[in-house]
Amino acid sequence: MKDKKHWKVLLFLGALTIGFWSMLYTSKLVGIMQREEAKKVRNYADALKLSYTIDENNSEALNFITDLIKNNETIPVILVSDDGSIIDAANIDSADLKNPSQMKSILMEMKQDNMPLEIEFAPGRKQYIYYKNSTVLTLLKYYPFVQLIIIGLFILISYLAFSASRKSEQNRVWVGLAKETAHQLGTPISSMMAWMDYLKEADEAQKVDAIEEISKDLQRLELITDRFSKIGSAPILKDENIYEVMKKSIEYLERRVSKQVHFSIVTTNELMTAKLNISLFDWVIENLCKNAVDAMDGKGSIFITLSEEHHKVYIDIRDTGKGIAKANLKSVFTPGFTTKRRGWGLGLSLAKRIIENYHEGQISIKESEIGKGTTFRIELKN
Repeated sequence: MKDKKHWKVLLFLGALTIGFWSMLYTSKLVGIMQREEAKKVRNYADALKLSYTIDENNSEALNFITDLIKNNETIPVILVSDDGSIIDAANIDSADLKNPSQMKSILMEMKQDNMPLEIEFAPGRKQYIYYKNSTVLTLLKYYPFVQLIIIGLFILISYLAFSASRKSEQNRVWVGLAKETAHQLGTPISSMMAWMDYLKEADEAQKVDAIEEISKDLQRLELITDRFSKIGSAPILKDENIYEVMKKSIEYLERRVSKQVHFSIVTTNELMTAKLNISLFDWVIENLCKNAVDAMDGKGSIFITLSEEHHKVYIDIRDTGKGIAKANLKSVFTPGFTTKRRGWGLGLSLAKRIIENYHEGQISIKESEIGKGTTFRIELKN
């Protein structure tokens, strides 16, 4: 939940930052363009003023003035006499030029936008040039707001997609967890039911053996309950002999998988320790080994190598199974991902959560090759 809130805050701050710098940069561009357009209008006014005083026979000067006037191809301007009559206009829609009332409206708009430029073409006689921002400059002013709207829509769509993805993932986790619970409880419960039927017809000596087996199933149920109770809470970690823990886990699994699956443990130091919560860590080993057995179709070898280096313990679990396709390597720890027909894709995601969130370690696929097998690596603090 905290991660989700942090993600929202970061997304919002990112949008604000982009919007702020975009508006600042655009404002600077607008300022530069406004100065350039004011300069063009000033040149336009100077050219008109010169046109009133230049000798008509001076063709070179007239051509220069004409070029100055034509240089303005984007800025709408209106030339007004000192009595307020419109004399001429440039860069205004032809339909508006033919409509006097529309021209007056445009002139009023120009008067509000910018101060007019004064042209004194004779003593006591003046003309005024009114102008407004070009279409490009007007659009540029509104660009930051359009950009903010686009960024806002992008963030909204991203948030909705992210929320939908999280909800879908949570649904997969809940479904998988429910199935995993049923699967974990199913074996000892079925065993106890079988022993209860056996007890009805057993003699006294047989009943003692049956009660001992029922006791083991009850211990298993207690372990399963303990495991699930620790999901979502911070478990207590203790320094444990990693070799002894692995040995007991494998001994338990050997009695419950195919006899054609061979386990082996190799270690550089039988006394190495790591901070563990045994019930949760056993769950990880159980999930990894059961996946390995499934990948080998119940026939093959599982090699476990324990080593330590730089205050870290490394546990490599290698099988001789089918291997994992490269396209699936990044997805194997995702809740709901499975290649099994009856799988629900929770085992490896639970293993990742237990190792990385609860034990502050790392779990990854060290290597995998189609047809030769896969090696999972667990890294724990020594």
